[in-house]
Amino acid sequence: MNLTSPITTSKPLDTDVVLIGAGIMSATLGVLLKELDPKLTIAIYERLDAVAAESSDAWNNAGTGHSAFCELNYTPQLPDGSVEISKADKIAEQFELSKQFWASLVQEGSLPEPENFIRTIPHMSFVWGEANVEYLRKRHVALTASPLFKGMEFSTDPALIEEWIPLVMDGRDPNQPVAATRMDIGTDVNFGALTRSLFDHLRKQPGVTFELGQEIKDLSRKEGGSWQVKIKDLASGNSRKVRTRFVFIGAGGGTLHLLEKSDIPEANGFGGFPVSGQWLKCLNPEVIAHHEAKVYGKAAVGSPPMSVPHLDTRQINGRKELLFGPYAGFSTKFLKQGSYSDLFRSIELGNIRPLLYAGARNIPLTKYLIGQVLQTPEQRIAALREYYPGAKPQDWQLEVAGQRVQVIKKDKKKGGVLEFGTEVVTSADGSIAALLGASPGASTAVSIMLDLVQRCFPEQAASEAWQTVFHRLVPSFGQPLAESRSLCASIRAHSAKVLKLDEA
Repeated sequence: MNLTSPITTSKPLDTDVVLIGAGIMSATLGVLLKELDPKLTIAIYERLDAVAAESSDAWNNAGTGHSAFCELNYTPQLPDGSVEISKADKIAEQFELSKQFWASLVQEGSLPEPENFIRTIPHMSFVWGEANVEYLRKRHVALTASPLFKGMEFSTDPALIEEWIPLVMDGRDPNQPVAATRMDIGTDVNFGALTRSLFDHLRKQPGVTFELGQEIKDLSRKEGGSWQVKIKDLASGNSRKVRTRFVFIGAGGGTLHLLEKSDIPEANGFGGFPVSGQWLKCLNPEVIAHHEAKVYGKAAVGSPPMSVPHLDTRQINGRKELLFGPYAGFSTKFLKQGSYSDLFRSIELGNIRPLLYAGARNIPLTKYLIGQVLQTPEQRIAALREYYPGAKPQDWQLEVAGQRVQVIKKDKKKGGVLEFGTEVVTSADGSIAALLGASPGASTAVSIMLDLVQRCFPEQAASEAWQTVFHRLVPSFGQPLAESRSLCASIRAHSAKVLKLDEA
């Protein structure tokens, strides 16, 4: 059973699958499809001259294995004072699927030694003020009822918190109420390194072609359900056309433009709102050595989830780094290496109404972004000092982070809504799929691609052959970990052992 069986066309296909974009999403999908059907032919095209150079690059994302251990925006407090954990449960489970998939690839030799892309580091939440302390207490009680958050510690003891995160407590007002939670099994993931390793493996497989410096100019549906992809070689300026059965658009901020070119009805009404980011990068080795955690706080009112402040230990290119941020910004670019016309070119008749309605309902976000853009260096350091009271301006340098495009889509009641997660758009026949949106993105790539494969190829996905592969790569496939403490514990222990997370 293969992907080409539904095609009826007089012209031969050039390849079974086209993947657009050389980021973590295309890499994950390509490896998954090759595992499911080794006979598939796959062509991968990337506009830039490097792999994982946009959102998947280590400097362009937080590197947090987003498992909802520390991200407070995934556990909102409801009007009655209770804390909602359903989204946290879902994201934590999705990240466990990612770890299982990576562990399986490590075991079969498809990925290198895991310390090249993943390591253990505590995930912590930190708050101050009586109301926030009480919120964190309720959050801890709610989360630890789930198997996915077993082992989470909670403390309001300044002495213990200082042992955990000395930078955060050094110089803090001793009368200020504080609280923290800690999960020792948190992770730091270099998604750039992981993406490159996945593509290194994929490029060695028979039937796979990979080309950099290739810009997709157009997508058009042809007779029999196939797709014609027009590609421009940026070095020579020459263009050519490739015919395929299936197209995946995983081009980050560039996805929306290409989805609009496809003219599928399902794409109608989608728009995008770009949000850029910046980090403060620590330059002082002594300060860097004094912190070993990912510490997340509460986002400012009206700010997007990607702007949740965090004091973040990273391991990038074999070197320990310390970042704080991100500070949000605004640019009309949809990609860090994009064009200032990106936002304007994305506006068309079908999405004007959702864009206007979503904009009108997000005035606080607009004000927040304006304030962030106008921040002075002194204001950025003041924000840092809320998490690191002893921060010195000369120890920190401003760095540009990644560009994100938040999804705007039609809504029958509200006209248009701004979404802060990821959105998979597929055609009715499953012949084309596109990924829009941002966080938690990379951390949940495996879950997203498993769902995409089942949506686009339902007959094959239901077959015994594909089900066997699903369970081999992701042993808990189809079994909710949040509903079984024993299954969650055994799966988590196995992944940790293979990925050497218990040795960190």
